[in-house]
Amino acid sequence: MTTPIRQLLALITKSVETIEVACQSSGTTVPDLRTPFTPPSEDFRANPEAAEAARIIAAAALQLEAIVTPPFCHFVPIVNPPHCEFVWNRTSRRSYGLHVKDIAAKNGQDPEKLARFLRYLATHHVFREISPNVFGHTRISSMLDTHKSSAEIFADPEHKHDGTGGFPALLAHFMDETFKASAYAWETLSDPTTRSSGDPTECPFSRAIGRPEGLWTYFARPEGQFQQHRFNIAMQAAKPETILNGMPYDWGSLSPGSLVVDVGGGVGTLSLTLAAQFPQLKFVVQDQENVIEQGKKVWNEKMPNAISSGQVTLQDLCDSVHDFFTPQPQTGAAVYLMKFILHDWSTEYCIKILTQLSEAAAPTSTLLLLERLLPLAVHDPETSEDGLQEAPEPLLANYGGANDRGYMADFVMFLMFNSQERTRKQFTDLLTRTGWEFVGVHRRPGGSGEIQCIEAKKAAAP
Repeated sequence: MTTPIRQLLALITKSVETIEVACQSSGTTVPDLRTPFTPPSEDFRANPEAAEAARIIAAAALQLEAIVTPPFCHFVPIVNPPHCEFVWNRTSRRSYGLHVKDIAAKNGQDPEKLARFLRYLATHHVFREISPNVFGHTRISSMLDTHKSSAEIFADPEHKHDGTGGFPALLAHFMDETFKASAYAWETLSDPTTRSSGDPTECPFSRAIGRPEGLWTYFARPEGQFQQHRFNIAMQAAKPETILNGMPYDWGSLSPGSLVVDVGGGVGTLSLTLAAQFPQLKFVVQDQENVIEQGKKVWNEKMPNAISSGQVTLQDLCDSVHDFFTPQPQTGAAVYLMKFILHDWSTEYCIKILTQLSEAAAPTSTLLLLERLLPLAVHDPETSEDGLQEAPEPLLANYGGANDRGYMADFVMFLMFNSQERTRKQFTDLLTRTGWEFVGVHRRPGGSGEIQCIEAKKAAAP
């Protein structure tokens, strides 16, 4: 009988051959770990066979590691990872690297302690140690680069993330608010008054700041303004064109003048892309006052005529006396669009949000939820009709550790909001309870833990 490690080895060998053939035919290459990240370095994944082969290799390699690594060693990085943030920027991006003393001279850290953190990260290929105490970038660490000099960052630290792609801001958010909240996870779960709570003011983050309030209230405080500004930039790390790619909802089929309501749309990043592609449609972006103010600057810079022409309206929730839990002022819209909204709220609050939308909807209205759909770690017959691709045996159906971002995001939702990411069944149950009828899932190709598009229509009156 073939052993599991032989089965995994066979999967890796076959998948490597698949990638090599695909790259040869497309003129692409698998990126070098030691070179900085660039968008074209991901071109090999445009071939669906190569992308799937890469997922299988990663999943099989991690499963092999789990088999051959002593259990204790396997747990240590999970429960006790050192977390750190560095001022690493263009002045230090040299192919031959920099000595820790030179790096410390730029970011003000103790060089010996800095070397310990960098060496741990180099052990996981985030950086590389070129010679003793001399560290350089890898493809992975280059994602941390703000492309600003140390002098520029220290001169204006509150705006260090302005003009960046958003990824460094996203990591900084995780290393700040999220990691502080994680220290209070056990206290929250062990307290009988909060362990089963879905109240956002009783989450681990609330304990971390010492006040019974949620993240959005914290952001509205003067001391939270920098964090909110950084968070808004971080949310732009998920490029809207990437999100929309592969989601076969037919926006072009909507009649000219049809209204799309972007509920909780932030600064309107997603609507920006849609408004540019479909100028015949009208858009309303709804969010809190300070977010809408930042959104006006974004729209005036990227689509200056959209607001003045009436194609786009940025609706301050305070001005409209509306929030998620009160009647939706935009009735009868063609599409109600929500991106990463429901994962911020526990079930009891999601029911209120979706109910308000269904009461505002017309019989012809469509609801589009852009959310993660968490796959099960075992074969799930219910998702086969949605085109969910499961990994070949002996891999876990969800591709194991190579596809764990959705589950990590699920923990973040608990820490910050007392909320969660959800499975397909959990979403269908929510829709059924709130006056909507589940239509289907427009799945993006690739990682099953990534954002997907759930379509629903207003349920017929009983």
